[in-house]
Amino acid sequence: MKLRLITGVLLFINQNSSLFALKRSGVRSFAFYTIFAPTTQHYIHIMSKQAIIAPSVLAADFANLQRDIEMINKSEADWFHIDVMDGQFVPNISYGMPVIEAIKKHATKPLDVHLMIEKPERYIETFAKIGADIITVHYEATVHLHRTLTQIKNAGCKAGVVLNLSTPVSVLEDILPECYMVLIMSINPGFGGQKFEEITYNKVRKLKKMITDQGLDTLIEIDGGVTNKNAKQLVEAGADVLVAGSYIFNAENPIETTADLKKITTL
Repeated sequence: MKLRLITGVLLFINQNSSLFALKRSGVRSFAFYTIFAPTTQHYIHIMSKQAIIAPSVLAADFANLQRDIEMINKSEADWFHIDVMDGQFVPNISYGMPVIEAIKKHATKPLDVHLMIEKPERYIETFAKIGADIITVHYEATVHLHRTLTQIKNAGCKAGVVLNLSTPVSVLEDILPECYMVLIMSINPGFGGQKFEEITYNKVRKLKKMITDQGLDTLIEIDGGVTNKNAKQLVEAGADVLVAGSYIFNAENPIETTADLKKITTL
């Protein structure tokens, strides 16, 4: 089998005409296309990167929450992003366990639970029990980060770390192998609908280099101000997961908007 890179697309040529598949730790972030090349009598399998789209439920209509959850189920979105705020770590309070439990009853896609709370280690097992699939905690909110990540994994969830805008990615150098995902805040946490901060691109590139240098497959997630104006550039910089709240839920046609976001972030 030969591997070629042509105009930024990986081509896998298999002389046995069988599909070559690249698996990546259970993450649905790659698409495969098969083209038959008559001149070489080979099948060419084109692999393109697809961003994971995670609509933020914080922007949903809570008077019609089941309707909005079922809408995301039907859309091309991959995950539900669940923002939990305590009014202490961030200047806002969102929702707690009963609401997440209700979401889980109707959701058919993974729950990506982002804990914007002080001392998140107090509640890890509870969030795992009510349906979290991924739990991310802020680097700035827990004293013993390694212990908290281990606690998340022992509870049966994938573990991730979140960095605020002012926190450099270099602080994760030694803990990165323990992270399924790193979430980079592209706004100051606490409120939806904020303007995307341009410094995010450079942070993504730095983190991607760190991940590559360590030979890891840690995902990079972006949360805050994601729209069709910056989504492609974020994926090109190295992002794997895009959280979009107001941009999706406030759209005239959220399902179509989600599909468009998926399309423009397929490289």
